[in-house]
Amino acid sequence: MNELCMIIKDMVIPNFMNIRTSLRTYDRDALCCGAPCWRWAYHAIHSADKWFINPCVYDEPPFHEEGMDNPDNPTSVVLSDEQLLEYLDAVEKKTLDYIDTLTDNMLYEKPENCEHTRMELVLRQFRHISFHTGMLNGQTALATGKFPMWVSQADKYVDDGIFFGRYRKGQVTK
Repeated sequence: MNELCMIIKDMVIPNFMNIRTSLRTYDRDALCCGAPCWRWAYHAIHSADKWFINPCVYDEPPFHEEGMDNPDNPTSVVLSDEQLLEYLDAVEKKTLDYIDTLTDNMLYEKPENCEHTRMELVLRQFRHISFHTGMLNGQTALATGKFPMWVSQADKYVDDGIFFGRYRKGQVTK
């Protein structure tokens, strides 16, 4: 039975939708704690890429430069928002495909060479993605006076290009 895995999948999709909205609404060059917001966006996406599945068995993306995932570190690489969104799409697909391979019992196991269980890795990334999405949205709200749309249930989301002024269409039901 994969009931927990399906719940995780249903909950992780809105996480990716919310950070995608952040990337479509933020000022990429606005500074947050001394680093441009695009660096924080990369940090969050890279963390999901590396830590959602197994941080101990991981290949960096081809555009990654050593230390680039830490916004405090200088880097010669500058990623466009298009590149960040493409990377986010790839990480989302990789994550959802991975969840589809899991069983509920596997959530209690530790992946190869990793000190954390799969469930711990999942929960850490839920927290991390949500934190940085909120951080980016806070920057947007300060700059524009409007808070970007927030999705709680993917099946209630309406992709109509409106990113501000509403929670989302539909009611929270289950």
